[in-house]
Amino acid sequence: MSDPNQPGQPYPPQDPSGQQPPYGQPYGQQPYGQPGYGQPYGQPGYGQPYGQPGYGQPGYSWAPKPPEHPSATTAMVLGLIGLVGILVCGGLTLVVSPFAWAIGGRALREIDENPSAYSGREMASAGRVMGIVGTGLLALGVLAVIVFFALVVGVATTSP
Repeated sequence: MSDPNQPGQPYPPQDPSGQQPPYGQPYGQQPYGQPGYGQPYGQPGYGQPYGQPGYGQPGYSWAPKPPEHPSATTAMVLGLIGLVGILVCGGLTLVVSPFAWAIGGRALREIDENPSAYSGREMASAGRVMGIVGTGLLALGVLAVIVFFALVVGVATTSP
């Protein structure tokens, strides 16, 4: 078989000794790892590119992630219901905020006591924070209702 661009030349090109070059090696170059071609990959003198650790070296953790704490998800969901529910149902959903605060705080304590047993600290912390904010809003709402009723009763008793 001949190369159509070079009539009379055998295709693929052959080494002067009559042997074919190894698969994947350009014609006319030294085989990989032989003198004159450079250091073979992984031998002394080559090193790792960009200072990155090699496979199996310290710096990477291949340990499986522990399961999420079941109360972490509950705290976050209750915190979301308490705060987002204000837009939908008014202040009625703020009633669940103290529960989100308590459940999130308990989950955080349990995760911090044994971090290898549970994950999900971020969700528990988010639920706790949303619970604190929602409980503060609930307290302000209850205080506003008490002040409103005190003013109504005060005005009703002083009117002739």
